[in-house]
Amino acid sequence: MNFIDFATIYVKGGDGGDGCIAFLREKFRPKGGPSGGDGGRGGHIIIIADSNLSTLQDVSYNKKYIAKNGGDGKGKNMHGKNGKDIYIKVPLGTIIRDVKADIFIDDFKKNSQQIVIVHGGNGGFGNARFKTQNNPAPRRANQGQVGEDKTLELELKILADVGLVGFPNAGKSTFISKI
Repeated sequence: MNFIDFATIYVKGGDGGDGCIAFLREKFRPKGGPSGGDGGRGGHIIIIADSNLSTLQDVSYNKKYIAKNGGDGKGKNMHGKNGKDIYIKVPLGTIIRDVKADIFIDDFKKNSQQIVIVHGGNGGFGNARFKTQNNPAPRRANQGQVGEDKTLELELKILADVGLVGFPNAGKSTFISKI
């Protein structure tokens, strides 16, 4: 098993679903009005600190994490399905940096600490949301927002249990190789 203390990953939140344009037509409601539902929210990507892990090996296998998109709205004021969130587990002592913006994001020091690293896009509004007294039958709906994306560097801080201090050529490396 290799000890991996550095990884670069790409994360993208899910896109929001589009709103729907629909009109209600039932037998006993001939002028039912607009009934377009809202789109669902795109999935978030959440990073969680886990004290049971000691290396970034699990993260290094998968270089891309892309959350699911939200579902589109439907008729009869039905809301679209929200995208599923992705959870990434990292060991304690992991430092997260954004590569493009070159900023420090977070340092995980507590067990079960979590941070939403990228947000999914919001769903668009259906035409039922645009109904007003002056416009009782709107024919417009919003598209869902695009989810955020980032390229991240994950680095694991390593603490040594024992250290050797001495003058150069004193035999420190030879001592370690013999033990």
